[in-house]
Amino acid sequence: MSGERQLAWVGRVAIMTLPAEIDLANAEQVREDLLSAVAQGASQVIADMTATTFCDSAGITALVRVVRQATAHGSGLRLAASAPTVTRVLALTGIDRLIGVYPSVAAALASAGGDAAVAEPAPSAPGQAGPAGRAPLPG
Repeated sequence: MSGERQLAWVGRVAIMTLPAEIDLANAEQVREDLLSAVAQGASQVIADMTATTFCDSAGITALVRVVRQATAHGSGLRLAASAPTVTRVLALTGIDRLIGVYPSVAAALASAGGDAAVAEPAPSAPGQAGPAGRAPLPG
């Protein structure tokens, strides 16, 4: 497992490549890496999970903490995830209603407008019904 994350910038949108597995062993480092992009002035952070095939509850918790801290700093978080095992966990936990989940980095970037000024909530913003009309997450 690589300790090094790849970070790319498109304007003020940061794209961070995440590891194949996100679990208790590396979830805190993933959180810190994503928040470092926020600290560097990203208007949006796209977590590239397209190569991620496993994400446990520690990884989910890390993502929730990132989106809350990013939002508090006027930034945002979007996920690019395509592995069925990962997208299923995101759906079952309701994270897909808290954080925008896209099938590719290109789709997440297009949604962000590729523009540094974009800091809007993801397509299924908290407090609104999700794409399938699901109820919002509490709190």
